[in-house]
Amino acid sequence: MKENERIFEVDLYPPIQKHFVKLGYEVYGEVRDCDIAAVKDDELIIVEMKLRLNMDLLVQATKRQKMTNLVYIAIPRPTHSLRSKKWRDLCHLVRRLELGLILVSFRRGIKRVDIQIDPVPFDRKRSKQSNKKKRELLIREVAGRHGDYNIGGSTGTKILTAYKESCIKIGCYLDKFGPLSPKALREMGTGEKTLSILNKNYYGWFERVQRGIYSINDTGKKDLNNYSKQIEHYLKELG
Repeated sequence: MKENERIFEVDLYPPIQKHFVKLGYEVYGEVRDCDIAAVKDDELIIVEMKLRLNMDLLVQATKRQKMTNLVYIAIPRPTHSLRSKKWRDLCHLVRRLELGLILVSFRRGIKRVDIQIDPVPFDRKRSKQSNKKKRELLIREVAGRHGDYNIGGSTGTKILTAYKESCIKIGCYLDKFGPLSPKALREMGTGEKTLSILNKNYYGWFERVQRGIYSINDTGKKDLNNYSKQIEHYLKELG
């Protein structure tokens, strides 16, 4: 097949058939609505083919799992990078569904089959362990928030994080009571990261007026006007 020549779904069949025949399987095309059925002794492999990895292909393949655990999806090898986040996310979904993935290359007249993923049971325990830190960060973020101020599904809008809430809380108390020490702020409930927030001054709201004493500047006071609900809540906390 020449470069830039259009690829059809049927072009995937010959190299996949040849691959499984080499492994000792009897291979047949279009068997009871399955694109490819490969049989060796009591083992059955089903392969569903499409020109791209999409929802229709995944649904079709998961239906075939009613007949066998060994189900592959097969597509032409994508032209984009296989290291992209989108591709890695798609591969995670394929593994999560316990499907296999076959990529077929058509380059310089050579057709090559690459078994990208084998259809094996998904290890949920291992997956959770490898993402333990992400889980802890998420739970810590939820614990650090004082209210639900973000709308789920929002795009292009600023998210009110736990860190931002802490900054608003500190700014609120400095604006209300004047310059304070980190210790005094912590006693008012601003949290253990108070000193770090004041020193880093990420939003440029705070100023050190003398050793160990901080105040809120004009920039901070102006920005606080955007968070009236949060400020009302923090002042109520103080009684």
